[in-house]
Amino acid sequence: MKTQVFISGGGIGGLTLALKLVQRNVEVVMAERLKAKAPTYKGELLQPKSLQIFEGLGLYDEITARSNEIKVLDMLELSSSLQVRDQTFMDYSVLPGKFNAAFMVHHEELKDILLKAASEYKNFHYMSGTSCTGYTENTALLKAGKEKLEVEAEFFFGAEGRASVTRKHMEVDIKQTAYNHHFLTVSFPRPETFTDGQIISTYNRFLGLFPLPDNQVRSVYLIPEGDYKELKEKPISHFHKLYTDLAPAMDGYVQQLTDWKKIQLMIPVMFHAPSYVRDNKAIIGDAAHAVHPMAGEGMNMAIQDADILGELTADMIENHKKNPENLKWYEKVRYKRADHVIQLSHLAALAYSYPFKPVSFLRQKTFERMEEDPILHFKQMLNVSGLGMWKENVRDRFIQGGIIPVRLRDLPKKSKELRYYTREDDYPWKDEGLI
Repeated sequence: MKTQVFISGGGIGGLTLALKLVQRNVEVVMAERLKAKAPTYKGELLQPKSLQIFEGLGLYDEITARSNEIKVLDMLELSSSLQVRDQTFMDYSVLPGKFNAAFMVHHEELKDILLKAASEYKNFHYMSGTSCTGYTENTALLKAGKEKLEVEAEFFFGAEGRASVTRKHMEVDIKQTAYNHHFLTVSFPRPETFTDGQIISTYNRFLGLFPLPDNQVRSVYLIPEGDYKELKEKPISHFHKLYTDLAPAMDGYVQQLTDWKKIQLMIPVMFHAPSYVRDNKAIIGDAAHAVHPMAGEGMNMAIQDADILGELTADMIENHKKNPENLKWYEKVRYKRADHVIQLSHLAALAYSYPFKPVSFLRQKTFERMEEDPILHFKQMLNVSGLGMWKENVRDRFIQGGIIPVRLRDLPKKSKELRYYTREDDYPWKDEGLI
């Protein structure tokens, strides 16, 4: 079989990349290892930049109609007696323009929307139950059951996740950072009135609640590394109490979970591949970088990778500028952005990693000052949203540390918009040219 682009892996990132390409008349073959839907009930937090990308693909209305809008993340710090000691907010409305909210969507539903949209194009060829086992220079080696297949292509893109065959073939080595904690994650019914996100913590506990549509809520609960086995041996009522202690509003709802098997263990890791591109091959998403799940950025980074790589590859093919050297533009645009998000997520993880009261106090004061200082609040939301990048400076650090007072002046709308990525920032080769 011959094609222009071969994509290994049919997750959210791979499907976004495929859709972007087929909409530009590029021939795409995609191999997806899984035959059926994953049995796990995952929810995803779509950040504003991802929604901007989906609008460009003509899917914004369909996706948001099947999602739960989150305007505010409510952050509660509880005392040892589990009373609310402090409350701060992460407010998306500080972002000017249309994309000023996050949306929670069911993972499989988002996948279905993307797959259905791509399947409407005759130049999209989807092979389910098929895994990529390796490559030669211009051929992908595939396996479907006992059958072996080959696909010839001009470009090969790996979107297979952390254990990427494409990355291995490219001889790109990664160094993983592990953490001293794991997460329990599960979805269950929620009160109808619970529609904004909530992060609840004490000096030694953490619970994140992210409302999905259909009156469901996605939850993440932090546990010390190695505690999972011992926890599973306890009755499910013990798990219920962990939640209702911190979030009394979930009493009567979390109890509808009656089986430990529905609760997944999530082991956070961090890595950033030293390069994304080699010859006519590139990697996106979890194949290229793993980010701590605290900030809910992993899938958003994959979507943003797909947007840049898809636009670039389509331009290369359309303009007959197929020199693989051009793929370096993708890395040039995405590497610094991804690195910034990885570091921010890592810092957020460290803020919740140590079960000591002084750490809890510092965390609480930092979040308070971030909310009280309009410029710090905007910087935080801009960086989380993916719409732009504005790094913190020494003055910001002094404000967070309480060394100097918070600024009370907000930025005008135009000044905020100047911090957004422009078309030239996202796609610089359109002005600078391809070779």
